[in-house]
Amino acid sequence: MYFVYLLLCSDQTIYTGITTDLERRLKEHKDRKGGHYTSSRGVEKMIHSEKFSTRSEALKREARIKSWPRGKKMDLAGKI
Repeated sequence: MYFVYLLLCSDQTIYTGITTDLERRLKEHKDRKGGHYTSSRGVEKMIHSEKFSTRSEALKREARIKSWPRGKKMDLAGKI
């Protein structure tokens, strides 16, 4: 099982990633151990996630979402 997720960072930017464990990954991001982008900005909360059965599907969805403008990501997350 794989998940694509969106995080709202402290500077109000949106980070998109993939993981096999949402709780663990969110904790890593909040502890500033989750990658350069989120460790330098801080994480407020997870605003969206989707579940996929294969890594390939999740990677394709992640790439698609990353290509979107902020407004479309906000719509996906339900305007927070």
